[in-house]
Amino acid sequence: MKVSLLKLCLLFFFNVPIFAQQGIYLLKPARIFDGENIHENWQVLIQKEKIIAVGENLKIPQNTEIINLPNATLLPGLIEGHSHLLLHPYNETTWDDQVLKESRAERIVRATIHAKNTLMAGFTTIRDLGTEGADYDDIGLKQSIEKGIIPGPRMLVAGRALVVTGSYGPKGFQSDVTVVQGAEEADGIDNLSKAVRTQIGKGADVIKVYADYRWGLFKDAQPTFLESELKLVVDIAKSSGRDVVAHASTAEGMRRAIMAGVKTIEHGDGATAEIFQLMKEKDVCFCPTLAAGDATSQYKGWKKGQEPEPERIQLKRKSFKEALAAGVKICMGGDVGVFPHGENAREMEMMVEYGMKPINVLQSSTSVNAAVFKLKDLGNIKTGYLADIIAVQGEPEKQISSLKNVIFVMKNGIIYKK
Repeated sequence: MKVSLLKLCLLFFFNVPIFAQQGIYLLKPARIFDGENIHENWQVLIQKEKIIAVGENLKIPQNTEIINLPNATLLPGLIEGHSHLLLHPYNETTWDDQVLKESRAERIVRATIHAKNTLMAGFTTIRDLGTEGADYDDIGLKQSIEKGIIPGPRMLVAGRALVVTGSYGPKGFQSDVTVVQGAEEADGIDNLSKAVRTQIGKGADVIKVYADYRWGLFKDAQPTFLESELKLVVDIAKSSGRDVVAHASTAEGMRRAIMAGVKTIEHGDGATAEIFQLMKEKDVCFCPTLAAGDATSQYKGWKKGQEPEPERIQLKRKSFKEALAAGVKICMGGDVGVFPHGENAREMEMMVEYGMKPINVLQSSTSVNAAVFKLKDLGNIKTGYLADIIAVQGEPEKQISSLKNVIFVMKNGIIYKK
């Protein structure tokens, strides 16, 4: 009997049981969230990598394997909007030390484990927004998953990301010392044009820019790229069918990025009601990364639940509330890597805690992210869509923490968890 490379790797190297190759399956949960709404007593019929029928009382072909999932909710595979597989939590190793002291080999090995943990937590697709000093290793990781060498989610990758000269890190070295940077420095028409096209040529699916960063006179966040420079990046990326995402935490950095035509704004801590209104008008999506700010505040000594919330957390709450009030499209993305991979649902819990309805959080992490990221045939449970499907114990539309109880994971019609 022939055994695929994928099955061997999963069984012997990653301790991931793979129960079958692509086949014909009937999934029978208590309920289904289809990416938009909840449906009781629905079933899903899958053949190979595709969903071929959804609804009640489906006609079942011969040789169909029936998988009963009582008391469970079936959902589209979750989509993580802001990840860094090549980072691990900063309370284990600081960001500077990861960039400067960890070998590329170590970082890739860690990322391989992170990819598996992400998939097993029910996140079948991620947008990975920068290697943070690991060159284009995200592209190699993505290709390894696609070839079946390692288990992991589908990946949209940003490669090295772009920063203006002198703005990013690591910093603090005397002027004669040159150290590896966490992103690619490029500014001005010629340098930016070449950098964007080089990143596209290397395999980046999306271009990431840092529209502001902590490089102000008092080490505070200030805008970096000029609006005209950001517009150049967007125009070049757009000509290849790619979008641009912007790290931005200041109102002016966000304004420049929005006016330049970026697709999503990441973080947005210092946004104003006027900025969110502009995002709404320009159809720019907001990725708030609540869990990252929560994690780093705790790393710095904040005792969550025992002490008053620090200013950064209060600012996050305020900006998220203003985004909801403005009706801005919200992308679920936690900046995972700052906190452990596989705990991605922490972001979804915090979105509910900060005022978003659970059903809207589910939509944000499935159909909304799929539409914003241009992911064809993903993010919904519909006939003809790819069979990226998970099941959780409980009712996440009522209790979002149910998303931590993942009991079934299927990606591309292959079962990874059962």
